Amino acid sequence: MEMTHYMELLASNQPWNLFLFMAIPVILAETIAIAELYLLYTRNFDGAAAKISRYAGIIAGVYFVGVFAYLFVNAVIPITSGGQWRTFIDVIAVGFYLMGVVPLAGMALLELGIIARKKDRLGKLKIHAIFVAMFLVVAHVAMIAGMLSPAVFKSSGDMMHM
Repeated sequence: MEMTHYMELLASNQPWNLFLFMAIPVILAETIAIAELYLLYTRNFDGAAAKISRYAGIIAGVYFVGVFAYLFVNAVIPITSGGQWRTFIDVIAVGFYLMGVVPLAGMALLELGIIARKKDRLGKLKIHAIFVAMFLVVAHVAMIAGMLSPAVFKSSGDMMHM
């Protein structure tokens, strides 16, 4: 069965690619999401949950900027220049995965005080929660699209040439 480049990346070099490209970013994002819910509920901005959320946000943002740069140079550019995309679903899977850099980098910039400096704690928490939601949406779109076989979107004429 033909796979998207996204799934091929995760399936290759087991278990390392799965760990590096899926587990680390998702575990950090889920940790942040759980901490966000706790903070929104308790408003305890000085406790352990706030510190965990802050450090996980910084780590996730910096880490994913590195993942983005690595995959853009080593996957997106070669696949694009070689005309090797496996239908539009492949582009969606890889594109949405890489779009995760926007909310994760934004979260890191927020936590480092580079953006939204004049916001109070609640204002920053709202922006942080928006970034978490954005990441969860793009990550799930990438996962769903990535699990589809590109063959589903090829015409029967294309299938004859496979």
